[in-house]
Amino acid sequence: MTSKDLSIFNSLRPFSIGFDDMFDQFESMLGNGRVVQSNYPPYNIRKAGKDKYAIELAVAGFNKDDVEVEFEDNLLTVKTKKVDKTVEKDGDEIIHKGISQRSFSRSFTIADDVKINGAELKDGLLTINCEKILPEQKKKKLIPIQ
Repeated sequence: MTSKDLSIFNSLRPFSIGFDDMFDQFESMLGNGRVVQSNYPPYNIRKAGKDKYAIELAVAGFNKDDVEVEFEDNLLTVKTKKVDKTVEKDGDEIIHKGISQRSFSRSFTIADDVKINGAELKDGLLTINCEKILPEQKKKKLIPIQ
């Protein structure tokens, strides 16, 4: 995105009420007009029901002690913990190391009305389950006329 694209968001501000946080998040994600993204680890975002979502990350070679999932201030971050590359499995010596255990950090911006229900690592696939909770004030209601 260019700074021209960011100006589109800024031009919408006068026509919206209460969306300042959303515009601020777009600006912080886009920074100075360029989006910096890593392609590792690959991931899917899957709709698992009407209001349920799953974020799936391919983390083959890592176990649950190697990966950390944290959620703070509407930002879900999946990253590796510090991996000690000097310790080899069962005391064996590695002659050729072709399987990388590179560190990574991938973040997702989560809406205010989405709840993180948990994470599971199975067969090299980390699945983070999310659910959109519709607050009472956002549900459709009939306003009586007096």
